[in-house]
Formats: sequence, structure tokens, C-alpha cells
Amino acid sequence: MALRTMTALLVGLFFLLHTWGVKAQVKVAMEDRVEVTLGTAAEIPCLYTTDDGFGGLIIEWFYLDPAGKQHRIYFQDPTMRIEETNSQFTGRIKVDVTPSQGSGQVLLRVLETRLGDEVDFICLVKSLTDGNDQGKTQLRVFEKPDHPIIESVDEEIWYNNEEPVKIGSCEAKNGYPRPNITWYKDNTPLSNVPNEVSVESRVATGSSGLFSVESELSLKVVKEDQGSEFYCEVNYQVIGGFGMLESEKKKIRVRYPSDEVNLWVKSPKRDIKEGDTVEFECLGNGNPQPLVTFRRERVELNAINNVLELRNVSRLDSGRYECVTTHIETFEEVVGNTTLFVNYLEPADVSPEETLTLSQGADLNQSCNALSSLKTHTVWMKNGVKVATGNILSLRDVVYDMAGTYECMVTVPQLVGMETSAVFQLIVEGSPEISEPQSTSLEQAVESTVVLTCRARGNPRPTITWRSAGSLVDSQSNVTEDGVLSWVNVKVSSDLNVSCHASNTNGNVETLYSIKATGSSGVIIAVLIICLLLLAILGSVLYFLYKKGKICGRSGKQDLTKEKTSRDNIVVEMKSDNTEEAVLLAVNGDKKSGDQ
Repeated sequence: MALRTMTALLVGLFFLLHTWGVKAQVKVAMEDRVEVTLGTAAEIPCLYTTDDGFGGLIIEWFYLDPAGKQHRIYFQDPTMRIEETNSQFTGRIKVDVTPSQGSGQVLLRVLETRLGDEVDFICLVKSLTDGNDQGKTQLRVFEKPDHPIIESVDEEIWYNNEEPVKIGSCEAKNGYPRPNITWYKDNTPLSNVPNEVSVESRVATGSSGLFSVESELSLKVVKEDQGSEFYCEVNYQVIGGFGMLESEKKKIRVRYPSDEVNLWVKSPKRDIKEGDTVEFECLGNGNPQPLVTFRRERVELNAINNVLELRNVSRLDSGRYECVTTHIETFEEVVGNTTLFVNYLEPADVSPEETLTLSQGADLNQSCNALSSLKTHTVWMKNGVKVATGNILSLRDVVYDMAGTYECMVTVPQLVGMETSAVFQLIVEGSPEISEPQSTSLEQAVESTVVLTCRARGNPRPTITWRSAGSLVDSQSNVTEDGVLSWVNVKVSSDLNVSCHASNTNGNVETLYSIKATGSSGVIIAVLIICLLLLAILGSVLYFLYKKGKICGRSGKQDLTKEKTSRDNIVVEMKSDNTEEAVLLAVNGDKKSGDQ
């Protein structure tokens, strides 16, 4: 009841203002264009300003059909809101009004946009006093097409056609608005050129209203098109600009004859040496590759699949090689050629001789040579150690240590694995040499045995003998790698000298061992004990003689007379022929003396 009363009052106010001629100013502002992706919601704002309050406004939304006829879809006044029925937008629109003092916004939201929603929308705002204004916005709907599909012809295409032939087709489906297709050849766009390039496009519209575009490219093919890449580019509209999709790239096979063939060494990719396996390959500039034959000095050679293989080549294989084919149009012979050079290194040779015999102190100049097509490098080795560089080995004042096997090794630095070698034997003759022992002066215990060794070398091999005190000593000997080793067992009884004597046809030499005999500690102890025993025996004998009175004074015969003694005194009288003395010895009492 209150609502009806308020509505009646507002309507009455409206008529009074209209009768009195009072009009409010209304201004509407809208965007020219709103863009949206198919299936999403579109928001179309309508901004207004007015002298009346919001309660005194009437708002209406319209759209224009393709014929330009206006259709209302929404009405709102101070008393009601109405969404028109039987419209293509029925059930898919929402209107939100945001008023403020003297201005506001009316927002139309179109849900789940369709392709048919691409129309002009009109927002009309009226005041209660006949002031009104309207604005218009165009709604655009976009849909990105599927990725383009390209198909090229499978068969080979003969070059030099009189008119363009089909190269391939490209299709882009389900786009809106209609996408465009552009063809490219090696990143260069193609367009229609009479008798050279032809591009034909077809457009189809599905039940959904989306566009599908198919384009076909035809081209007058030349042999330079062999290996070229063709692809198509799809351009389409998106919100705020344009998008682009590229198809995969396709190559066509162009068939044309070879008017040139090239022959080269396929392997090895370096200078060639004797013993290598060499492969020649011959290719033409046509498609497909022509069948070729190989020949050398007009002699045909066996080959497989345009490849000629020569195994274990030598310098005799050096020379000019050819591959030959026939032009399928002119029937003329097409020839390619190349020159093969096989590098060589002959076996090394030493001179003057492979075995040399020199006397000690002589000089040696030995050469080593190997003929080669490339620069060589020579080193001399002995027992795995480098002793010289260059093809001449020079030795001055040779000694026994220089004797042995020498190897000269000749290599070609430019080619790895290209090498040869030769050996020679150096023999050095001379008088014997004895290897000095660590010590020739020895100290040995008496009755001990010492082993003496003597090592000698010389050429011819020396003979070793041992002497001691001018006599030969039995010895044993072994032949070693560089001479003779001899040894003796000597029993030491006293100081002695032992000599080692080495001799051959070129001279002799000797070394002397001096052995000093030293006493045994056991013998010394035994002697000391005997001496002590002898001293003890001598002392006992003297004491016995003394007790028996057999010991005299300083000189002459001595008599011993016992005087009468008491139990407390014992008197001993000693007499001499030269002097007369009486000595009384008191035992257990005082000493007493008497006259003689």
C-alpha cells in the first residue's frame, strides 16, 4: 500500500514538472567498441550525468539487428525493472546500476557470448523532466582458429614445367572472424604471379558459424626449389590486435638431371699414406643422383653405390681418377675427376754396416736413411733411451759401455703412424777391465774363510786366474752378460795377499786383495787361563821349597837348624857360607836374637 502511494506521488511529481516546463540535463558516455572471446561474458558500461536524482531516471537498453532495426531488451524506471522476453539475449543479460551524486554507471553484462551477439548496443537514459541522452557500443566476438594443417605432394616434381603445379594445401578451421592464410618459401611470402605462383583459397562456414579456410599453392618449379622449405601462416583477430599461427615446414622433391658431377676422396680426411684404405665418392648436382662409373686411365673400376674403394694403397695407386655419367636430356658425357697422391716411407737402412767392431778409443759415424715423400724425423735409441737425434749417429772415443744394439727410428711428423726403423750392433774390442771391489783391504779372523770375487770384461772375453804367494789358487767362474765373474774361498791363517788376474789377446790387468789376520778372542782367553794356572803352580812349588828349607838366602848354601823351643817360642836359624847371620823368628811371642 505504501509502495503504491509512493509511486503515485512520483508520477504526479513528474507530470507537474513536465507541465511547469522544467527539464533536467542528462549526458551519456559509452565506449565505441567492446571485444570479447567467444563463450565468455561481455561487459558494456554506460556512464551518465544528470541534474535529477537517481530516483527520477528511466533506463533502457536496445540492440540493432543487421537491418538496422532497434530492439529493446531492458527497461527500468523508479517503480520497476523489466527484461524483455523473446529476445536472443533473454536469460543472458544482467544490468547493474551504480548511482552517485549527479552521475552513475549502468553496466550491461551479456553472459556466454555467441557469434550472433556481434551487434550495436544502445543505452538510453531519460529524466522525469524530458531530458534524455543515449550512447552506442559495438560488441565484437573473436575465436582463435585451430592450428593449421599442411599437406604437400608426395611424388617428385619435374622441373621446368610450362605452368604451375600443385605444391601443397593448408587448412585453418574454426576461427572467427575469418582467418587469412599466407604461403612462405624459405621465409619469403608468396603471392599470385601469373604463370609462376598461384594461390587459391576457399572459405567454409560451419553450423556453429565459425570459419574454415583452405588454401592451395601451385608453383612453377625450378631445380633450385630442391630442398626449399614451404609452410603457411594463419593470421587472425584477437582482443586488441592480431594473432598468428605457423604450420610445420615441408620440403618438396624436385626431379632434374645432373649437368655436373664432382669426385673427391671421402676418406681418410687427411694426407694418404701407403697401406690406407681410400674411398672415392662421386655426386651429381641433379636429383635423383645419377648412376656413375669410375675409371683410371680409361680403365673402368668396380664400385658400389657411387663409391669406389681402394684397399692397402701404395704409391703405384697415385694418379688421376674419373667418374662419368650421361646427361638424360642431351645424352652427353658428364665427367668429374680428382688426383690421388699416396705418400710413402721406404724401409730404413743403416750404413756402413749393420754390425760394427771397433777398438776402444775409436770413433763412430753411423748413418740411417729412409726415402720418403714427406719430411722425416730420426732418433737413435739404445735400451729404450734416446741417445741422439738426426740421421747421423756420432760416437767419440768408444768404450765398452757404448757397445750394444742401436735402433734408428724414422717417423713422418705430418702423418701419424707413418714410421720405419733399423738396427745395428756395435762391438767394442780391447784389453780387460776389472770392476773395482768396494774394498781391497780386509781384516779377517785367523782360521776363518773369506770369499773373494772378481768381475772382469773385455773383448775377447777375458780369462781370470787367482794367485797367492806366487801360487795359483783354485777358483770358480761364470760367464755374465758383459764379461766374467770369478770367485775363490781363502782360509786365513796369517796375513796374506791374493791377486785376481784377467787377460785376453789384447792385454791383461790385475787387482790385489790384502788380508790381515786377527787373533781369536777364544784363544786369548785360553792363553790367559794357562798363564794363570802356571803362575799358581809356580807359587805352590816355591812355597813347598820354602817349607822344606830348600830356599837359600841371597847367596850360597843354606842350613836350617832347629833350636830348642818352648811351647811359646819357635826359633829358626838360617846359615850362609859367605855370611853368618842368625835370624830368630818368634811365633806367638816376642822375636829373640842371639850371637853367631
